[in-house]
Amino acid sequence: MIHVIKRDGTIADFDKEKIIIAIEKAMHSSTGVYTPGLALQIANEIESYAEKMGRNITIYAIEDQVYYKLLENNNPATARAYENYKAVQAFKRVENTTDKDVFGLLNKSNVAVLDENSNKDASIVSTQRDLIAGEVSKDIARRKLIPTDIVQAHDSGAIHFHDMDYIIQPMFNCCLVNLEDMLTNGTVINGKRIDTPKSFQVACTVTTQIIAQVASGQYGGQSINGIDRILAPYVRKSYDKYLELTLQEQVEVYGMAPDVAKAEEIAWQRTKKEVKDGIQTIQYQINTLMTTNGQAPFVTLFMHFDPNSELAKEAALIDEEILKQRIQGIKNEADVYITPAFPKLIYVLDEHNVHPNSEYYYLTELAAQCTAKRMYPDYISAKKMKEIYEGNVFAPMGCRSFLSPWKNEQGEYVFNGRFNIGVVSL
Repeated sequence: MIHVIKRDGTIADFDKEKIIIAIEKAMHSSTGVYTPGLALQIANEIESYAEKMGRNITIYAIEDQVYYKLLENNNPATARAYENYKAVQAFKRVENTTDKDVFGLLNKSNVAVLDENSNKDASIVSTQRDLIAGEVSKDIARRKLIPTDIVQAHDSGAIHFHDMDYIIQPMFNCCLVNLEDMLTNGTVINGKRIDTPKSFQVACTVTTQIIAQVASGQYGGQSINGIDRILAPYVRKSYDKYLELTLQEQVEVYGMAPDVAKAEEIAWQRTKKEVKDGIQTIQYQINTLMTTNGQAPFVTLFMHFDPNSELAKEAALIDEEILKQRIQGIKNEADVYITPAFPKLIYVLDEHNVHPNSEYYYLTELAAQCTAKRMYPDYISAKKMKEIYEGNVFAPMGCRSFLSPWKNEQGEYVFNGRFNIGVVSL
């Protein structure tokens, strides 16, 4: 009876099937080559070799025999795959493997991680803590969570397993934030109840708080699917408030009979000022907030409203202000206006804004000016998207990942509140 000395020094019976399985795993890996019958042939040869030795054989000797016999049988690709598999397995058995990577972050020698994400400034302490946590998470994922053949394929370049530094936690990647529901029905942030906003400015502030909370609970991008349409009701609320206030001022402050036409004009001017301030709040908050993953929220604002809506005027005003403020930019530490990284903007081209004689063509012209100066917005054709996505127009999640159409039990398409879990590139 042949016995094998295992890595921990214990003795086990020789099992030819384990050799066959290991060789065939290497053959079927992303870099191996399958040769029918070769695994059994090599296993038989190793068994004969062990019997002739007349003593116990070590697991290391068996592994060496497998490697060299694969080479002898003109299968170097599988031999390399087998060696890589062994290396990954050895790594998985090591308990403390992150010291070098972590110290590399602290002394700024780990360039691969420091420069991996341009949105993360590794000189900031909170970002460093996230990167250190990421190195520990990657190590645990590679050794304890992800199957060896997947790690091997990732290391060889056959696939790229994205966001390995977050995969050990129950987090998702990108999403379409269900902002409309949270603003309409209220929400809870950090255990505190937030009721539906009564003005546009408050709606903008709550929106940025929601964006920050979502960003801290996921590792990918997020999108507001129709920022103009969602915030338009709060523009109307502010307008109604200013109209009532102006009519009251006419009587109580100026001692005049109510002039509704003039009051409407003044109320609209005050509303426009609030919209300007609210959009500025969103832009500055997004670019200055720091989330738990060590960066500003990766967020996209999707601009697409129904021209037949009773709130189309308000939605158009929001789009106009977003574009104007993006054209202006944000000042940096040198007091120079620069292009902010976020929020990313997407402008939808549709029948109501794509023709020179269409009602909202002026917004498209403004968007073109914005793109010429600030690179954004990106553009989506509503006509083409409806052809591809069963008549629907909706935002990608963050940058470029689109959800597949899905209907709920009532047969209604649902996009907001959905997400994807992770990405693997081939």
